[in-house]
Amino acid sequence: MELICPAGTPAAFHEAVDAGADAVYCGFRDETNARNFPGLNFSREELREAIAYAKRKGTQTFVALNTFMRAGAEEIWYKGAADAVALGADALILADFGLMAHVAEKYPQQRLHVSVQASASNPDAINFLVDAFNAQRVVLPRTLTIADIARIGKNIRCEMEVFVFGGLCVMAEGRCSLSSYATGKSPNMNGVCSPASHVRYRKDGGELVSELGEFTINRFPAGEAAGYPTLCKGRFDIADSNGYAFEDPVSLDVMGELEALKAAGVKALKIEGRQRGKAYVAEVVSTMKAALNSPPDRRASLLARLRTMSEGQKTTSGAYEKRWR
Repeated sequence: MELICPAGTPAAFHEAVDAGADAVYCGFRDETNARNFPGLNFSREELREAIAYAKRKGTQTFVALNTFMRAGAEEIWYKGAADAVALGADALILADFGLMAHVAEKYPQQRLHVSVQASASNPDAINFLVDAFNAQRVVLPRTLTIADIARIGKNIRCEMEVFVFGGLCVMAEGRCSLSSYATGKSPNMNGVCSPASHVRYRKDGGELVSELGEFTINRFPAGEAAGYPTLCKGRFDIADSNGYAFEDPVSLDVMGELEALKAAGVKALKIEGRQRGKAYVAEVVSTMKAALNSPPDRRASLLARLRTMSEGQKTTSGAYEKRWR
């Protein structure tokens, strides 16, 4: 199975390639990609140099244009697609059906991957995208079990890619409105979820309070590590209990299920983390590449060190082993 690795900066891109990534995914420094944070992403010239470097090393480059086009400003996305094609991208990762139609018509030889933001999670939806736009791969949402993935794989006509490590989003990806509600900034339109510009921390007695927009997301007593206030990872009062209602502040890790994912027909394994630094990328990619190249009985010892790189130094198998259905 291919290892698909993140890069939010040219430095991280080089680290991913050197660590053994089969492909690196990245985006332009604008609203066309769903990690549109200050200090991240690529200018056209930076991407040109990165793609050339990857080609010399035998690594592919996937360019994410995975937000939804803004009415009246479609040209921003069209230009992004044109530039990515001209720069030699091996695949475009797209979510907006209109942009898929544009790329399929204008650049019929360009490889098209369906972004997780498109929320394509059943055979009918996926095969429609294959037939309509010649999609050659779908990145599946992180809301499916391995059994779900296996059933889908038997009934679709394209490759499957799944997330195996990094940030965990349990929402119907591409359709989440929590950040939009709290901050007015949409991950699906503006490319930012729970943006730092709307984050505040304040002391309240002996507690540290984290806020997003006008909302309290968490309260941390003295001695407890304070996490970033992503709204879906907040701690809320529900009935008579207080806890993480949507999602625990932990990282996804299903590397222990590699054989099951391979048997399910998965073609590529994706690491989340374009907002992470180059040291994180280098360590995670090199460790996971070594694990993929090792027999199953040796993987556990290799992968154990990844826990220190995880959010809260804790991991979960998320929906891949869903029990609440």
